[in-house]
Amino acid sequence: MPETTGSETGFEEWYVTALNSGALMLMVSIGHRTGLFDAMNGIGWTGSVELADKSGLNERYVREWLGAMATGGIVKVDESDRYLLPNDHAMLLSRKSDDGNLAAFAQYIAVLGNVEDDIVNCFHNGGGVPYKKYLRFHEVMAEDSGMTVLEALDDHILPLVPGLNERLEEGIKVLDLGCGRGRALLKLAGLFPNSQFKGIDLSEEAIRWAQNEAERRKLHNIEFEVKDATDFDQTADPEAFDFVTTFDAIHDQAKPLSVLKGIYRTLKPDGVYLMQDIHSSGHVHTDTDHPLGPLLYTLSCMHCMSVSLANNGEGLGAMWGREKAKELLGKAGFDDLQIHRLDHDIQNDYYVMRK
Repeated sequence: MPETTGSETGFEEWYVTALNSGALMLMVSIGHRTGLFDAMNGIGWTGSVELADKSGLNERYVREWLGAMATGGIVKVDESDRYLLPNDHAMLLSRKSDDGNLAAFAQYIAVLGNVEDDIVNCFHNGGGVPYKKYLRFHEVMAEDSGMTVLEALDDHILPLVPGLNERLEEGIKVLDLGCGRGRALLKLAGLFPNSQFKGIDLSEEAIRWAQNEAERRKLHNIEFEVKDATDFDQTADPEAFDFVTTFDAIHDQAKPLSVLKGIYRTLKPDGVYLMQDIHSSGHVHTDTDHPLGPLLYTLSCMHCMSVSLANNGEGLGAMWGREKAKELLGKAGFDDLQIHRLDHDIQNDYYVMRK
């Protein structure tokens, strides 16, 4: 962020850097989607012709992409216009990385850019942009959760609830609300065949993907349903589930309190609710030091808040914060509440509640 020193030159330099960085994220997204970072990982110095041949892509486009990567400092270039993806960069931008593929997050910039005209219209006329307008959003979210949730599920997230692994092994009923493509549930269903799992989401596309994947994996202890949770406080099956999860799903609901009341209603006595949601204070002046502040407020404005408002909802936004979250959870009936942070996840808080 630029320092408020009163220097026009300092801000101008920061702005040029930001402009270049924004453009570079679009090219990083392309590099991720086309597999170019994967193709460059570990091959040493290469020319555009060789790289295009290896990746099966058009050489002219690969050459121009390499120009952006080199001028942006992501790859190295020599005097013969040969290029190298340094190992430490490849570890963060390649699908072979063990440290999380940061290139996947660049896709959000392009996805949000697709709805810019719709968002501008909302600035003038209010309302929101419905889920169906966000092309590839569930696909990108699935990659995102694959790094923040899926990889940490066994070793870090489930242990937040003492004794949960043992109960899952014995056999309990689990609900994931706002499951998206259901990757977390699919993994759990495979790990714990004695338990029964259900995922619900508003997106027909996401649920169709999840159902097809469950069939492909021959998982018979899992089901998915397209469902609008706006009136979940009234439609939730009473005392039906032992364990309920939501992963970054509550803040963009049209009626978040109704959803939380429904979760409380559907939990069995002594049931557990695990809510992952965005780490924020809920106050802009205390979020200025948030390492992902600009990105999260942008995602909130251009997606989370807007999809809620499109459904005549409250439009809480992603940065609703702990204070508001605890208020709504209390109103829903949850008075036994613990909040955790995980080292691998600077973006989210993890709330654990017993009924």
